[in-house]
Amino acid sequence: MKHFIALLFFTCFAITSQIQAAETPNIVLIYADDLGYGDVSCYGATSVTTPAIDRIAAEGIRFTDGHAPSATCTPSRYAMLTGEYAWRRKGTGIARGNAPLIIDPSRKTLPDVLTPHGYRTGVVGKWHLGLGNRDMDWNGKIKPGPIELGFEYCYLIPATGDRVPTVYVEDHHIVGLDPNDPITVSFGKPLTDLPTGKDHPELLKMHPSHGHNHTIINGISRIGYMSGGKSAWWKDEDMADVITEKAVQYIEKNKDDPFFLFFSYHDIHVPRVPHPRFVGKTSMGPRGDAISQLDWCTQQILDTLDRLKLSDNTLVIFTSDNGPVVDDGYKDDAVKKLGKHKPASHLRGGKYSAFEGGTRIPFIARWPGKIEAGAVSDALMCQIDFPATFAELMESEYAAGEFPDSQGHMQALLGKSKTGREELIEHARVLALRKGNWKYIEPSKGPAVYSNTNIESGFAKGGLLFDLSNDPSEKNDLAKSHPKKLKEMQQRLAEIKSNE
Repeated sequence: MKHFIALLFFTCFAITSQIQAAETPNIVLIYADDLGYGDVSCYGATSVTTPAIDRIAAEGIRFTDGHAPSATCTPSRYAMLTGEYAWRRKGTGIARGNAPLIIDPSRKTLPDVLTPHGYRTGVVGKWHLGLGNRDMDWNGKIKPGPIELGFEYCYLIPATGDRVPTVYVEDHHIVGLDPNDPITVSFGKPLTDLPTGKDHPELLKMHPSHGHNHTIINGISRIGYMSGGKSAWWKDEDMADVITEKAVQYIEKNKDDPFFLFFSYHDIHVPRVPHPRFVGKTSMGPRGDAISQLDWCTQQILDTLDRLKLSDNTLVIFTSDNGPVVDDGYKDDAVKKLGKHKPASHLRGGKYSAFEGGTRIPFIARWPGKIEAGAVSDALMCQIDFPATFAELMESEYAAGEFPDSQGHMQALLGKSKTGREELIEHARVLALRKGNWKYIEPSKGPAVYSNTNIESGFAKGGLLFDLSNDPSEKNDLAKSHPKKLKEMQQRLAEIKSNE
């Protein structure tokens, strides 16, 4: 009888554990940088192949109308982690390399949704949301940062590869820093002990096309000035390998608990300096080769989940922080070798733009047994909804105002519903309102095309109106021919903006 009771107990325990595991899947959020809607083969690219990313789509769901919250990186990351549109808060523009943490540590963030349910939480890769306080000493304890925002572990590229400091930060400290060679970082006064690209172009292995001509590290001039810390400097060619190894190690370490990994790539942001084994993989030069490298990183994550038998109970989401840009500051042949490749596919605009190419990006999810393999959805989706959607998955409540603009769309993410958002604000330097297939871009002043990047801005004095169901490439402005719809969209945008 005792043996029967013991067997019954362990059987019930095993069943309970399986149920709990099914309700608390591991979550791996893979976040590419500057990857456009047309930059991967499952969205139509032919000049580069992305088999690992394609695998996620083949085994899961691919969204045709998935969006980043903004057309640039920092505000997208802010909105995704806080569930609040970045345009509602000052100081959420593209962050300097030495910017203080722009998220208030007292507020709830995406990892805070998961930790009460036993999740381990980590972020690896590009951060670009600021670190520490103003006038922070990089040589001491670097806080507040991700650890103060609900993550248990972090291994960071502090800002971007084209900005100083060119070092990694693990938890609260720079990795490999020699205390006898302290780091100094400046985005104002030049520092004189290291050469700059402006004064010594002969030292560069990659030359800037505009800006990016300050301190030279690893033969590449950056934005901002830096001195010291030589033992801690990263090598751009090894960056993808370094952060991927850290991501794999994080999964291995936490395989016995539910975990959330925010794996934030640097690719394909500038400077594009892929490892030598990827050089020449495509016909598009460093930009195309960096896409191949990015896909390889994705493959390492999928292989790790397979090896550890975690794939069936892991929700993998692959997406990007904004749309594409070809020349973003360095002479890397991206324009010259683009060929027939269309980084934004049929969409107008790209990074920085209020047109669809600015925020509509690859958006793919896989959860075997929960998401039908090979599904395609036209639901309007946005990364700003991750906090509320994960809360919906956890069946957990949160206080009003904690994630003010986030909506729960778990059924749409799983492909169980064809309906996502009814409305979405697309954020560039101006705002655009999506309401179903109608889109309105508010009036603004400025150039029609950004001169440095050759990307259409979406600026127009009277505002723009499009019907995306008939005009997905936003070629036909209907503002004059549909004055009633124009007024309706103007009023609705004003209402949303006033709802602070």
